[in-house]
Amino acid sequence: MQLYFINPVLIPVPCPVTLGTEESFHCIKVLRMRAGDKINLTDGSGKLFEGQILAENTKSCPVMVLRVTPDYGKRPFKVHLAVAPTKNIARFEWFLEKATEIGVDEITPLICEHSERVQIRIDRLQKIILSAAKQSVKTYLPVLHEPVKFEDFICTNVPASRFVAFVEEHQPQHLKNAYKTGDCTVLIGPEGDFSKKEMQAAIKFQFEPVSLGPSRLRTETAAIVACHIINIANEV
Repeated sequence: MQLYFINPVLIPVPCPVTLGTEESFHCIKVLRMRAGDKINLTDGSGKLFEGQILAENTKSCPVMVLRVTPDYGKRPFKVHLAVAPTKNIARFEWFLEKATEIGVDEITPLICEHSERVQIRIDRLQKIILSAAKQSVKTYLPVLHEPVKFEDFICTNVPASRFVAFVEEHQPQHLKNAYKTGDCTVLIGPEGDFSKKEMQAAIKFQFEPVSLGPSRLRTETAAIVACHIINIANEV
């Protein structure tokens, strides 16, 4: 299924919408769709629209939305990953792409004591998420938050199921055993891991220390492993 993203549609269908410049070019020029062809669209809020192309315009393609399927692909749980951006931003971009494909609802770049990167381009990263959502046919677009300091994030209102992945000599309980069901938040530290002070603060705010296995994982790998574990645990 080819999926096109549009601005939020609030009015009842049928209704006309217009694809953005990039979507219009891809639809008409690259995929060579023609007037009268049916296409699938979403506004990122869980709605799957069926539309019909009205005219072949490579800059602003008009489409008539014919019907809508609400809550398409909705899951009974949400995953929030708070991850320290990697020094090599390409690795963080890879994480965003793969986590979106696997299934993630919110992502917060986490600035920690050992962080080697504190600035990121949210606009570029959002484009990567959008591309991955289209490729994996996700009608719910993950929310990418602005970077936040570790100490500010842990005191925010997050689900009761909250975990912090930590590498230590005596490994804590594995995430696959600690997590049961429902919404959850997982903290993933930078290349130098969380500091002892940060771990103590996380525990104080009821984040449960968990292991992701015996191997020492890179930040982006650890985030993907955590994302995959949560999704697998919810498969029926």
